[in-house]
Amino acid sequence: MTLLSVENLTVTFPTARGMVRVVDGVSFELGRERLGIVGESGSGKSMTGRAILRLIRPPGRVTGRITFRSEDLAALPERRMREIRGAGISMVMQDPRFSLNPVMRVGDQIAEALRTHEKLDRGALRARVRDMLDAVRIDDPDRVAGLYPHEVSGGMGQRIMIAMMLIPKPALLIADEPTSALDVSVQGEVLRLMDDLVRERGMGLILISHDLPLVARYCDRILVMHGGQVLEACAARDLHAATHPYTKGLLASVPRMDDTRDVLPVLDRSAWGGT
Repeated sequence: MTLLSVENLTVTFPTARGMVRVVDGVSFELGRERLGIVGESGSGKSMTGRAILRLIRPPGRVTGRITFRSEDLAALPERRMREIRGAGISMVMQDPRFSLNPVMRVGDQIAEALRTHEKLDRGALRARVRDMLDAVRIDDPDRVAGLYPHEVSGGMGQRIMIAMMLIPKPALLIADEPTSALDVSVQGEVLRLMDDLVRERGMGLILISHDLPLVARYCDRILVMHGGQVLEACAARDLHAATHPYTKGLLASVPRMDDTRDVLPVLDRSAWGGT
């Protein structure tokens, strides 16, 4: 069953040199599965995620068709889009330090994400927040709910963001570089947590990252983007057999623990006409 359909998605911004396409004709479909979108910084992967939720503001311009559960998102009034954001599609941003409100307690921010979509009394709201913090494996959830964002670590802040995005029980989660600000050990914990929650709830997941091995480990399918375009699409298990020169170049550039090369190769962009 198709949950999300993206057809010929294009995002453009005006510059002194004219209109620039940061997303250029991207198309894909997603069911209740895990899709990874990978590429270098500036490849258009984050803009693709934001365009799905209609978070691109003027002077940016979005064209193409985005269908979520048979609704054309581009044609919906903003009021209906606010209902879909959170309850239908949620997005975890890169760094919780910039995504969480610094003057609101953690529990109040999570409760606000739920209150937008459901009418609950104070006791039921507090219980849902406690249960969600417990679900993201935060010890002593009542104490943490009373903290401010600057009082929690980066790993805990990312768990809080995941709790906030999942408490309305969305059908699709978009995770944009969810572990980029975390150390390696915490990265693994957060990704395993997110993977477990997505599997348990039967959700769709779009994991946006520049880390190919990581995406291959946690996703079912992969889209490789460069210059706003999808250059290659494959099953995650077949990533090692990628055929596009850009994907092969990215894989060759990844250092390995058993690496014996004196110099890591660099991308030969002339191999596919890239810039």
